[in-house]
Amino acid sequence: MSAGPVRRARRTTVEPVTTSFLDGDFGMVVESRFPELDLVSHLTANRERVTEHLDRHGAVLFRGFSVPDPDHFGRAARVVGPELLGYLERAAPRTEVADKVFTSTEFASDQTIPLHHEMSYSHNWPSRLYFYCDLPAETGGATPLADERAVTPRIPAEVRERFRRHGVLYVRNYGDALDLPWQEVFQSTDRADVEAYCRQSATDFEWTGDGGLRTRAVRQVTARHPRTGEEVWFNHVHLFHSSNMPPEVREALLREYGPEGLPRNVYYGDGTPIEDEVAALLRGLYEEAAVSFPWRRGDVLMVDNFLATHGRGPFTGERRTLVAMSDLYVNRDVL
Repeated sequence: MSAGPVRRARRTTVEPVTTSFLDGDFGMVVESRFPELDLVSHLTANRERVTEHLDRHGAVLFRGFSVPDPDHFGRAARVVGPELLGYLERAAPRTEVADKVFTSTEFASDQTIPLHHEMSYSHNWPSRLYFYCDLPAETGGATPLADERAVTPRIPAEVRERFRRHGVLYVRNYGDALDLPWQEVFQSTDRADVEAYCRQSATDFEWTGDGGLRTRAVRQVTARHPRTGEEVWFNHVHLFHSSNMPPEVREALLREYGPEGLPRNVYYGDGTPIEDEVAALLRGLYEEAAVSFPWRRGDVLMVDNFLATHGRGPFTGERRTLVAMSDLYVNRDVL
């Protein structure tokens, strides 16, 4: 009696990750099915695919992978951007906790940081950002994102054209009583170093009383993505505009120091004040486009700094989100 043909059991292969999106086609989420899956190894095997996802989707969130500490996070970031960047011409206090790995903006926990492109007030900036959730907040503390491809087309043509004609003028005053000390911003205690940086970056400067420093620089309104060729809105107008302050703080500082003496202010490139309504319009467009997710410990978020803006929500409890940056882009048009 024949036993008949032998049937072999089929082997099924389980994909190690699943993918989804934060909003439509924006913000890919790559989630590991296996908590022991090392993020550095995964990125090494999929580096080209990850960079393609960043160009297409603006941001990629890696969740559920093994990322045990800040050093490991730094190694993961270096797979995509081998040369991590320092942080010069700072706009916020940060602490370096590992090699080229910093704390995210150390502002008070009850404050909201509006959506923005990292260092879009400068002549150079990182093309890619990397965030790591070392400790999620008790409540809140999200890092919202907005798709610049959705925001730029919604900016009224007359607003875009006026800025394009003149550029954006940033005026900053550094000092202990106002903004960050210039020694922290430029990471030097030597005035000659600061002066050399300002000259090299087409920044006007003057030393003011009590060891202060004032700078003035005309910068870009838009930027062109180095790989996709897309032109996107790229500046700090809505963030540095004095209307971004609480009204009572703004009024007190204006009475004390005047418009030119504010810690930070921004004008049309010809020096004409930017209307409050224009700054509010821009802030509103980013707020309307914002998408958010609750941080989980070990999450790593990669952001294309041209294609997406990021911010921070208020929070309670302890929170530690770290950041690294790579792929320095220099805008030669403003130099």
